[in-house]
Amino acid sequence: MQDNEEERVDGSRRTWLIATGVAGGFGGVAAVIPFAGSLAPSEKAKAAGAPVEVDISDLKPGEMKTVAWRGKPVWIINRTDAMLDDVKKADAEVADPQSKNPFSIPLPSYCKNEYRSRPDHKNILVVVAVCTHLGCSPSARFTPGPQPNLPSDWPGGFLCPCHGSTYDLAGRVFKDKPAPQNLDVPRFMFRSAQTIVIGQDEQGEA
Repeated sequence: MQDNEEERVDGSRRTWLIATGVAGGFGGVAAVIPFAGSLAPSEKAKAAGAPVEVDISDLKPGEMKTVAWRGKPVWIINRTDAMLDDVKKADAEVADPQSKNPFSIPLPSYCKNEYRSRPDHKNILVVVAVCTHLGCSPSARFTPGPQPNLPSDWPGGFLCPCHGSTYDLAGRVFKDKPAPQNLDVPRFMFRSAQTIVIGQDEQGEA
């Protein structure tokens, strides 16, 4: 009789230990998940200016992708050779071809060229999609030639619908437009051939 009682006690103790161990294991996992999640930038941190990593592996020539950085839209455009030729054609028509007068942020040194892009990825344009006139967001008008609200010799670029400011395919404002300056180019870098980080470069975070 005593042996049976001891077996029941031992069995109950084993069950309690197993249940406690399992609960502890789940608790450990539950504790790790929030901690791992806390390592990623929060939405508040992103809005404050944390760097944004963007996959551009699906960005085909002639296409544009829009992402958010510091609460503003940023365009990433994969320009074709023809679009780069259009940038050259627009040199004489834009107000500040060398971007000597930045708008709200300094032009990164590696983008101080005709295409306003990194020389080793000259086809990729990264600009803040906010008109330098009153802050509207321009729209893409990549197709050259005559079309509504654009000149007949339009080389391709961007049109601000609010007050008619136009920008070329390097984000440079055309002459005699309400917008006083070119679109901003944020600091950025290539993490790989398919990944761009906006708001950070080799010198650190912007």
